[in-house]
Amino acid sequence: MEEKTIPILPCRTIQPVLDFYAALGFKVTFQQKSPNPYAVVERGGIQLHFFGMKQYEPAESYSTCYIHTDDVDGLHEAFRGRLKAAYGRIPTRGLPRIGPLRDMSYGMRQFLVTDPGGNCLRIGQRTSQDQHHRPAPGETFSRALHHASLLADSKDDPAGAAKVIDRVLRIEDERPTPVQLLRLLVLRADVAGRLDDEETARSALAQAAAVHLTDQERESVADDLERLEELGG
Repeated sequence: MEEKTIPILPCRTIQPVLDFYAALGFKVTFQQKSPNPYAVVERGGIQLHFFGMKQYEPAESYSTCYIHTDDVDGLHEAFRGRLKAAYGRIPTRGLPRIGPLRDMSYGMRQFLVTDPGGNCLRIGQRTSQDQHHRPAPGETFSRALHHASLLADSKDDPAGAAKVIDRVLRIEDERPTPVQLLRLLVLRADVAGRLDDEETARSALAQAAAVHLTDQERESVADDLERLEELGG
């Protein structure tokens, strides 16, 4: 027997969602306007179905699915390039948006894409056979980064991530290393943007840009520095 799971995701109106997926390189393989709005998009081995709900609120959506790939870096780069071509920029906040690549604590390297309907695609590649969550580090700032990253890029809870980061940066008797500080500030700017808190985003970006790193430290936070440049652009 061969089985296949296909997510069926809601949206208020279907056409903006189809336009978004077309920009990502998907093809619309089916569309029904009545009696009930319904559509299918496909790209390679990815197939997504959508249905229309007039009372649906995209900003309050919890609908999501996970897509496994064997080239998450390549897919992330392709999607970013296509979105920039379609929108004139890479959308990193609001709806739709694409998130950064993250090495998660449960053996996945992943990024999130949220469409105009509020549906969150979690796209990842396995980096370990152990898919269990790694224990949170004992050290204060590493532990905060661990929890904030999970909230922001696994649970998709930017407000929760912001609280964790703000709390740890208020500690007066301990200070993070330059690498920890850079990562905390970039993530804080990222989630502030998702929350439409422009003032905090600008402040965090300015502080992050001012962090001095050695060449070796810069190499260790390449993903974060790329996100810093993207958010500041």
